Amino acid sequence: MLPASAHESVHARRGIVAAPHALAVEAGQQVLAEGGNAIEAAVAAAATVAVVYPHMNHLGGDGFWLVREPSGRVCYLEACGFAGRDASIAHYRDLGWEEAIPARGPLAALTVPGAVGGWRLALDAARAHGGRMDLPRLLEAAIRYARQGSAVTGSQARLTAEKAGELKDVPGFAQVFLPGGRPPLEGALLRQERLADTLEHLARAGLDDFYRGDVGREMAADLERIGSPVRRADLVAFTARERAPLKVSLPQGVVFNAPPPTQGLASLMILGQFARLKCEAAESFSHIHGLVEATKQAFLVRDKVVCDPERVTADLERLLSAGDLDARAGRINPTRALPWPQPAQAGDTIWLGAADASGLVVSYIQSIFFEFGSGCVLPSTGVLMQNRGCSFSLDPKALNALAPGRRPFHTLNPALAVLRDGRVMGYGTMGGEGQPQTQAAVFTRHALFGVPLGEAIARPRWLLGRTWGATETRLRLESRFEEGLVERLAGAGHDLCVLPEAYSDTMGHAGAVVLHPRGGVEGAHDPRADGGAAGV
Repeated sequence: MLPASAHESVHARRGIVAAPHALAVEAGQQVLAEGGNAIEAAVAAAATVAVVYPHMNHLGGDGFWLVREPSGRVCYLEACGFAGRDASIAHYRDLGWEEAIPARGPLAALTVPGAVGGWRLALDAARAHGGRMDLPRLLEAAIRYARQGSAVTGSQARLTAEKAGELKDVPGFAQVFLPGGRPPLEGALLRQERLADTLEHLARAGLDDFYRGDVGREMAADLERIGSPVRRADLVAFTARERAPLKVSLPQGVVFNAPPPTQGLASLMILGQFARLKCEAAESFSHIHGLVEATKQAFLVRDKVVCDPERVTADLERLLSAGDLDARAGRINPTRALPWPQPAQAGDTIWLGAADASGLVVSYIQSIFFEFGSGCVLPSTGVLMQNRGCSFSLDPKALNALAPGRRPFHTLNPALAVLRDGRVMGYGTMGGEGQPQTQAAVFTRHALFGVPLGEAIARPRWLLGRTWGATETRLRLESRFEEGLVERLAGAGHDLCVLPEAYSDTMGHAGAVVLHPRGGVEGAHDPRADGGAAGV
């Protein structure tokens, strides 16, 4: 079955996978075709996309899973690493960093990468639901593309050229991502041979080796050599874990998301408030204005409460209760915009999803934070390390103050909805601050207003806040919105600008999969990305 076009979704009977790169879609589809379940397909796609989309994610990043089981239970798997034992405020200040943690280089690579531990935990869940595919098979495509090479995408070529100045001297970066000392052109073949060796070793030894075996030992030695605060004891101590997801009840059903340290709370608060605004039409002023204003209210709460889960003091269930959402929605002026901006976060990420006829639905998100993360490529293993820890503060009084063992604030948050009509929808996006906003756009269009899935993703989007390392904080809209709507938003006090692109990377790369109650699955991915959806 061919991948979906820009405005269409793919329908299938046995299983579906959606991802931002066509090779990851193909890897997941082949696993489904060979009898693998949705979780196994997601792991194969996740490993592959870590190789072929390295500017967005890699083995050195974090991951978060929402899995709806055939029984109806929704489980959440958290695979985000904590700050290393040497990652203290005093350490950074001794090195001359008084105001903020550097965004690139070894000092930015300060948290344990959790994604691979999440794959391991997810495969335990896959086996509990009949999964029988072995690890060498699931990593087969990722190993092949790392060894033989994959074509550099347009977004990777563009972002490498844009960021080469700040990354070229970071340990290991130029040797892998600047072949010949220059940013690669779109279509050039990118090989990551050390990474292929690592994946082959993990296929034989098991994913736990990434933390407690030969791979972990080599990674730790390289991290210490380049000056990262992460030590082998930190890798050994890490395990992904299952936790209870957050949820909110809406007229359309129950929506699930990830708890702190992610901003999943904000994603659910936006939908909870919007449900109380009684908007009746997609793409109307009340739709866009309502979601933007709900976003502001949610972000004000998020920035006061979301931190390492061991340090959260707020009552999250109360924040998602009917009474609290009623009160916050009541603060939204239906005709005027709340003055903005507020502090923002940036980030680069991938979302992928899978579903199968057994009733499994997967919503998964994986990231290295900024494009190319810290930029550090560990020479012995080829692992590109994230820079998620640079979201910590060096102010000891801050909510997200740096300390060894703490988990940093994450923009990442996968979403999953169990709708009252029996459909189960896994959805999500990359895009930093834009993630909750794009989730809200896709969900309200499809689940509330009945817009077809592919069209709900492809329609023009907006973004309040920063993403992709940009400094812009105004409300940005793609150029396909009707001129009258843009003028009305501006007249309501929104400080906005219209981007020249019809389909802008700034708006993130969204995707969704849907399990239908009478049989069959459906999937779609963003025309702004390089992937699609495919099923069997």
